[in-house]
Amino acid sequence: MQEKVETLIAKLVEEVDYPKAAELFAKLSGGKRLRARLILTIAPEAPEAPLLGAIVELIHAASLLHDDVIDEAMLRRGVPSVNATHGSKVAIMLGDILYSKAFSSLTAFDPAISRAVAESVTRLSIGEMMDVEMAETFNTDREQYLKMLYLKTATLIEAAAFSAALLAGKDAQSYATYGKNLGLAFQIVDDILDITADEATLGKPSLNDFVEGKTTLPYIDLYDALDVPGRERLRNSHARPIDEAEKKWIRSRMDEHGVIERSYAFARSLCDEATAAVGNDLPLHAIIESVLKRSN
Repeated sequence: MQEKVETLIAKLVEEVDYPKAAELFAKLSGGKRLRARLILTIAPEAPEAPLLGAIVELIHAASLLHDDVIDEAMLRRGVPSVNATHGSKVAIMLGDILYSKAFSSLTAFDPAISRAVAESVTRLSIGEMMDVEMAETFNTDREQYLKMLYLKTATLIEAAAFSAALLAGKDAQSYATYGKNLGLAFQIVDDILDITADEATLGKPSLNDFVEGKTTLPYIDLYDALDVPGRERLRNSHARPIDEAEKKWIRSRMDEHGVIERSYAFARSLCDEATAAVGNDLPLHAIIESVLKRSN
């Protein structure tokens, strides 16, 4: 079934009838296809599930293209980003092409599904804007950060789970709860890996989020744990290139205050909420465990 999703993704891009778009898209790393995997797991018997998975993955790819432009990221999953190789204008327009193709393809689905996915993209875009605004200063507001995280990352996963449940005739709200918490946990693990994993594993420099101005959950928790001089030092390191000595100081303070363990515990609590929402749906439990245990 996953192979069918890949075939449909390629078909949708080909239907755009613009060879340059297909050429550029072919160079993108497919990634984990978490959203498509989730749809296929929830609705394995639904004939429309592979197409829905392909559409949602196109939307995700479009959001990453725009995200790389916003962040001025030169790498995406260890390979040069489209904005690095072809410029920001091309990356933005490729993202727009993928978005528009995904939206036109959504019209084949029940209005409840197309509306859920389309509205999630509105929320995703608001989350992107919040992320940009929050990067202008050192953010210490945990709830504001989690709200942004939900909008930017979790909302599309929530919509994917909700829509797949509709296809399968399951309780859509319960599966939406699963998707929301899965999405939040996925991003928090991502935040942790940005600090704990090495550059070769990440496909980008370590502590890159902090250098880009993003005060992720571990930094918010570290700030709360530090004394006044420590807080000032952390603020002074924010949103600027930092050397290995400063990275070592940040990591050592996180070790001292159990910050990474606390972030993992929070991710685990979100995963527990997710699995509780879907009862004994064991394949979905397995997805949760793979998110918690991933290394990149």
